[in-house]
Amino acid sequence: MDLTALILVVTFVGLLVLNLPVAHCIALATLAGLACLNLSGNDLPGEVIIAQKMVTGIDSFPLLAIPFFIFSGLLMGSGGIATRLVDFVAAIVGRLPGGLAYVNVLACMLFGSISGSAAAAVSSVGGMMIPEMNRKGYDRDFNVALTTTSAITGLMLPPSNAVIVYAIVAGGVSIPAMFVAGILPGLLFGICLMVVGGYIASKKGYGGGEKRSLAAILVSFKRAILSLLLVIIVLGGILAGIFTPTEAAAIAVAWAFFLAVILYRQVKIRELPALLLRCAKTTSIVMFLIGASMAMSWLLTYQEIPQSVSHALLSISDNKIVLLLLINVLLLFVGAFMDMTPAILIFTPIFLPVAIRLGIDPIHFGMIMVANLSIGLCSPPVGTSLFVGCSVGKTTLAKVTPYLIPLFIAMIVALAIVSLFPQLSLWLPGLLGLTSGS
Repeated sequence: MDLTALILVVTFVGLLVLNLPVAHCIALATLAGLACLNLSGNDLPGEVIIAQKMVTGIDSFPLLAIPFFIFSGLLMGSGGIATRLVDFVAAIVGRLPGGLAYVNVLACMLFGSISGSAAAAVSSVGGMMIPEMNRKGYDRDFNVALTTTSAITGLMLPPSNAVIVYAIVAGGVSIPAMFVAGILPGLLFGICLMVVGGYIASKKGYGGGEKRSLAAILVSFKRAILSLLLVIIVLGGILAGIFTPTEAAAIAVAWAFFLAVILYRQVKIRELPALLLRCAKTTSIVMFLIGASMAMSWLLTYQEIPQSVSHALLSISDNKIVLLLLINVLLLFVGAFMDMTPAILIFTPIFLPVAIRLGIDPIHFGMIMVANLSIGLCSPPVGTSLFVGCSVGKTTLAKVTPYLIPLFIAMIVALAIVSLFPQLSLWLPGLLGLTSGS
C-alpha cells in the first residue's frame, strides 16, 4: 500500500471513529489523499476535483429513481399498508403451529420489498407483529430477532434502492436485470429464516392464530391486493419495456399516493409536507454519499488501488471458491461497521474487478454484495435494523443475541448458496433475456 492509500484509509477510519457522518468521512479522506499526492510532486487541484466528481457523480438520470422510491416507501409506511399485508399473510399461514413466526417473516418480506427499507419494515411490521406475538406467548426477544433479520430480505427483492446504486457504480449493469436477479435470493433468505424461526417456535410450543375460513382469506386478499400490485406494476412495466426504472419509480409514487391518501385515507394532505421533508433529507444524505464516494472512487482508480487489491487477492490463491469465501468474509465485516449505500459505493470498484477476473458475472456479484451488506444491517455494532428492532420491541441487544445466532446461521447458509450457485441469481434474468448490459 502506497502512502496516498495509507493516508486515505487512516483518515477515513479515524473520522469514522470520531463519529463523523460517513459522507463527510469519505470527502475529507479523499481530500487528504489528494493533498498527499500533491506533497509527492503532483499538482492536482484537490478541491476542484472533488467538487467536479461529486457533481458528475450524481448527474445521472437513473439516480432519480431513488428519491421516488424513498417517497413511495414513506407513503406506504404511513398509509396502513403493513396492516393489510400482515392480515393477508396471517389468514393463510397464521393458523399453523408457530404460525405467527411465518406471518412475521412473510409480512416483512412483502413490506420490505414494497417500502424498499429494512428499518421501515422493522418499525411498521414489528410495531404490529411483536406486540401480537407477545400476547400469544412468544418470547419477546425471539420476536425482535426474527423481525430484525426478516426485514433485510426486502432489500434483495425488487424494487430495491441498493441494487440501483450497485448497477450505477458497477457501470454497464442493467437495473432491470438486477431487479429480477434479486427475486430468488430474496426468497431463499426468507425460506431459510422461516425454517429456523418455525423450528424454534415449534420446539418452544408456540401456538398459531385462529383458523380463517376461505371467505375470510379472500376478504384479506382483497384488502391487500392493491398494495401487492405496486411490485407487479413496477417490475412488470420495466420488463415489458413500458417505462424505465426511473419512470417506474414515479409510477410507484403515484400508486402509493392513491392508496395512502385517496383510497385508504391513512395519510392526510396536511401530513404530506412532513413526508416530503423526510424524503428530501434522506435523499440529500444518499446523494451526498454517492457524490463523495464517486470522488473517492476516482482517486482509488487514479492510484490503481483496485488493481493492487486484485493482484493481492489473486496472489493468495487462484481457487475461485477460496477467493469468494475471502470476499464474503470481508464484506460481512464491512457490513457490520458501515451502512449499505456507502459500502456499495466504496467497495464495488475494489472487489468487482476481482470478481470479473474470477469469471463471476457482475449481476451475480451484485447479489453477493447486496446479500452480505444486508446481513450487516442486523449485525452489531452498527446494524440499524437491529437497533430499530430492539427499540420497537423494548428490549436489549444482549437479550436478543441468543435468538439472533441461529437466524444468522440461516442467513449465512443462504449467502453460501447464493455465492456458490450463480444460476440462482442469473436464471431469471437469462430467461427474460436480460444480461449485464441490457
